[in-house]
Amino acid sequence: MRPWLGAGKDIERLNALAEAAGIRTESGRPVRFTPPAARDPYYEVSVYETGRVATRPDNLHDWFNALAWLAFPRTKARINAMHAAAISAERGRRGRLRDLLTLFDEGGAIVACHDARLNGLIRAHDWKTLFWENRPAVRASMRFWVLGHAVLEKALDPWPGITCKAIFVPPRGDPDLHAAAWLRSLPLEATPRELAALPIFGYPGWLPESERAAFYEDARFFRGARA
Repeated sequence: MRPWLGAGKDIERLNALAEAAGIRTESGRPVRFTPPAARDPYYEVSVYETGRVATRPDNLHDWFNALAWLAFPRTKARINAMHAAAISAERGRRGRLRDLLTLFDEGGAIVACHDARLNGLIRAHDWKTLFWENRPAVRASMRFWVLGHAVLEKALDPWPGITCKAIFVPPRGDPDLHAAAWLRSLPLEATPRELAALPIFGYPGWLPESERAAFYEDARFFRGARA
């Protein structure tokens, strides 16, 4: 049982869990969730230098962000460290690597599957073949972990068009470690094109509509690959 699942929107409880797990930034600062102070244009640098993650007590977006830190501490710390390093080097001009990091942080998903054919269907945006025609194989062979806190918030009231930005990791081992390693391997010139689109609500059983083949023909949810 993951203890943070029952934490609720209680910052003291979230901090107790972060302390018990020894969660730290890559700068070595203990991660603590604190009420926001004045707006900081260099939020990621502040988190990296202090470990303080601004968290509004009654804000679902911030709450899911805190849960992502508890569930994927190494990945979140790596994203933060890469942002902080890029900000110090970009001289006011945001780079494409930071765009990638933001998309993954807000809408990221981790895909673990040993079947290269199924992974290929994601890259090809062949959603009906993947989620409908291969439903048993998807359930048996594919694991999805959603770490994007914006997507988790939107999942409470799903609407068409919500799409995760996914990475592929080995099927065995800790997905948090694998995702952090994937980020660490990125070159400085990496762009959001490194991420694969994944309409997460297509996973069999996530939405009631997924029990009908016609659902996977709805272009509002399932967009084809661009030319």
